[in-house]
Amino acid sequence: MSERRPPLLAVDAPSLYFRAFHGIPEKAAQTKAGEPVNAIRGFMDMIAQLIRTRRPDRLICALDASWRPAWRVELVPSYKKHRVAHGDVEEVPAALEKQVPVLLDVLAAVGIPAFGVDGYEADDVLGTLAATQPAPVEVVSGDRDLFQLVDDERGTRLLYCGRGVAKLEDADDTLVRQKYGVPARWYADFAAMRGDPSDGLPGVPGVGEKTAARLINRYGGVEHILAALDDPDNGFAPGLRGKLKDSAEYLGRALPVCKVALDVKLPGFDATLPKAPQDDEKLLELAERWNLAGSARRLVDALAGPSDQGAPLRG
Repeated sequence: MSERRPPLLAVDAPSLYFRAFHGIPEKAAQTKAGEPVNAIRGFMDMIAQLIRTRRPDRLICALDASWRPAWRVELVPSYKKHRVAHGDVEEVPAALEKQVPVLLDVLAAVGIPAFGVDGYEADDVLGTLAATQPAPVEVVSGDRDLFQLVDDERGTRLLYCGRGVAKLEDADDTLVRQKYGVPARWYADFAAMRGDPSDGLPGVPGVGEKTAARLINRYGGVEHILAALDDPDNGFAPGLRGKLKDSAEYLGRALPVCKVALDVKLPGFDATLPKAPQDDEKLLELAERWNLAGSARRLVDALAGPSDQGAPLRG
């Protein structure tokens, strides 16, 4: 029996750096000049921990090139509307916004690819990686929408960090069923019916998680449920039948919004996880300038692996 290949870690970078920013007080992680680096330090430490514990041979960080894609807004105009600062720009704390370019410089110095694709969110990049890259693939995110990517047969799992990287939920299809009562392949349909206020998706009035799960388990996805409405023998309560019929147009538009794209044209990349920083002089420079020495050391040690801890960061 062949040994299981190490996984590709496909990391939802915005999910992790937002979590780091809000989880570490700004005053606890600053430069000598008082500039906050809490998001950078926290992100670096989370990546180091993931490398130590998951032992991947490949790692990619996905970014939001288009945080609120026009094609999703055209389908559901309320999509993420409440989180817009101005125009079509996401409301991001200024102290975090200033840290993101530095964080990307750190990843480049280490040799970890980080990219987004115009017209798509990080979720879509992650979905395409899960669908196209050699298995196993472990998607790392605190976004529950990505439960839809779990695929036991293909070897795709979600490392859900809703409670932090230290308390990851290693999600297979069984765990998704336990949490939501539906198989992972129907999670997007479940989310479209249930709705998600955090994304500006209203859902079907009067249909919560339990009703959505019950309908999916009986009929299948949204298309199957709507098709079943026309059969008087299918056992819908009159009130529920009416709510679903009234929401049919909305569901037709919301489902593609909730579904993660699996066919995004990705740029060229080398996902191979380096054993040492690609540019250790640049990493040393960043560590000194931004007071990141401890986090840089932990990340370098994680890259080196358990047999080579403490390899010097040359400068």
